[in-house]
Amino acid sequence: MSKYLIGIDVGTGSARAGLFDEAGKLVASAKRDITLFNRGPNLYEQSSDEIWQAVCASVREAVASAGISPAEVAGIGMDATCSLVVIGPNGKPLPVGDMAHPDRNIVVWMDHRALEQAERINATGHDVLHYVGSQISPEMETPKLLWLKENSPDIFCAAEHFFDLTDFLTWRATGSLDRSICTVTCKWTYLGHERRWDGSFFETIGLPELCENDFDRIGATVVDAGTPLGTGLTAEAASEMGLPLGTPVAAGLIDAHAGGVGTVGWREEGSQGSATSRMAYVFGTSACTMTTTEEPAFVPGVWGPYFSAMVPGLWLNEAGQSAAGAAIDHLVRFHPAAAEARERAREAGLGLSQWLAAETASMTADGTYPALLADGLHVVPEFLGNRAPFADPEAKALIAGLDMDTSAASLVRLYVASVCGLGYGLRQIIEAQAAKGIRLDTIVVSGGAGQSSLVRRLLADATGLTVAAPKTPEPVLLGSAMLGAVAAGLQPDIPAAMAAMSEAGETYAPAGGAAAAYHDKRFEPFELLQATGRKLRT
Repeated sequence: MSKYLIGIDVGTGSARAGLFDEAGKLVASAKRDITLFNRGPNLYEQSSDEIWQAVCASVREAVASAGISPAEVAGIGMDATCSLVVIGPNGKPLPVGDMAHPDRNIVVWMDHRALEQAERINATGHDVLHYVGSQISPEMETPKLLWLKENSPDIFCAAEHFFDLTDFLTWRATGSLDRSICTVTCKWTYLGHERRWDGSFFETIGLPELCENDFDRIGATVVDAGTPLGTGLTAEAASEMGLPLGTPVAAGLIDAHAGGVGTVGWREEGSQGSATSRMAYVFGTSACTMTTTEEPAFVPGVWGPYFSAMVPGLWLNEAGQSAAGAAIDHLVRFHPAAAEARERAREAGLGLSQWLAAETASMTADGTYPALLADGLHVVPEFLGNRAPFADPEAKALIAGLDMDTSAASLVRLYVASVCGLGYGLRQIIEAQAAKGIRLDTIVVSGGAGQSSLVRRLLADATGLTVAAPKTPEPVLLGSAMLGAVAAGLQPDIPAAMAAMSEAGETYAPAGGAAAAYHDKRFEPFELLQATGRKLRT
C-alpha cells in the first residue's frame, strides 16, 4: 500500500491541506478561506472553531480529490501563523475583544494592540530578551497576554489554556497539550537551549500566574517539531477529517518556519544540503527570513538566536517585514490607475500582480534592468512598522518622487519601486546578520508574493545574492508534510526529510555590473528616507 503525508497550513486568510507522496511530490491540495475580523486600527481577531472546521474540510477534500484511501495517509504535520488562542473551561473559546462575539478567541499575529505592553517589557531589560533580538515585538504572545490581563482580567483568569495557533491545532487533533519548541521559543520566550521557562521573567513583567502548576497554561511539556503527539488523531478529530483513528500527528511549526524546512535543505551532490548558507525568505502577506547557524549569533533587531526552533540542533535567527505582499497590494490600491489595471488584468486572464509583472517586462528595454523603470521613485513600504533590523513597530511607510502621472505606466513604476523597497529592507537584514558573522550565498524565496520571476530577479539584484525557488509549488505545505513523515517513522529526523523530499527549482544570479551599481545608488536614498521617517516621528 502506498503511503502519503498531509501538510496543513493555516495562514492569515485561509487554511490549506496538501497531500504528498514519500518523495515530496504534491499529489493534491485544497483550501478554505477563513475570516479575519478587523475591529479597528491594529485590532485583528479570528475564530479557532472556524479555523478548525476549515482545516478539516480542506483535508477531506484533498484526500478525496487524490482518489486515495484514507488508510494510505501515514502522517500529518501542521503549521500556522503565530497567533494567540485563548481557551476556557471544557475547551470552549473565550473572547479576546468584543464580549458579544465569544467565538473570536484569537489575537492574530499582525495585531498591534500590545504596543505599550511590549515597550514596558523591553524596558525591564530582562536576560531572556537577549534571545529575541533584545526587543520583544507586539506581534509576540507575551505582550498580548499582558494586554489581555490588563484589559480583560476576567477572561485572563478564566482561561485554562493559552496556545500558539499551531499548538492549538495539534491539541484539537490529538488531545495532547505538548507544545512545539518552535512556537514557545520564538514567540513566548521559552529558552530552547536550556529547555526551560524563566519564571523570573513572567514575575518581573506582571504575569506570575503563568508560572503556576509548572507553566501548564502555556506549556508544561515542550517537544521538538516532528515529535509524534499523544496516540495520534482522536476519534472526534479522525471523524472530522475523514481519516483513521490514531493517524500520527507531529508537533508543528510556525508557518514561516515550515516554509524554511520545505525550502533550504535540498541535497547537493556530495553533501546533505547546505541549510546554513541559505536564507529562507517566505514572501506572503508579510515576509519572514529564516537563517540557521551552528553557533548562536546575537544580532540586534533580529529575533533569536533560537535553539532547535526550525532545524533540531541548529540555531535560528528570524527576521522579516511585517507588511510585504500586503504592502504592495496596499500601494497599488492607492493609485488612480488601479481600477483600470484590474480590468486589463481580468481581460488578460491574469491576477493583478501577474499583470503588473508582465507590463514591467514589456516596458523594460532590451539590455537594461527592470529597476530602471522606478528611477527617481523611492518607497519604504513599512506600513506595519519595521520588524527587522530596527525592531521599530511604530515605523510608517514613506514614498518620495511622486508626480502627477495617473497612467497605468505610472502604476507599474510604483509597483517596481515597491518591490525594490522590499529588496532593500531584505538587504538591511542580510547586512545586519553579516556584521555578526552570518554568511549567506543564497536566498530561497517562497510564498505567493514571491512566485513571479520578476520579483525574484529584483530581489537578487537588490540584495546581491543568488535567489533560488523551490521546485515544489507548495513549500510551506511540504515543510509540514515533512514533519508528518518524521512522526510516522518514514524519515528519521527533519534534516533527513529535508534532504530526501525537497529540490531546488529555478535560480536567479544577481546581475552585477551596472545593475549592481544602480541598486547601490538607490539603496542610499532608501536608507535616508527611512531615517528621515524616524526623525520626523520624534
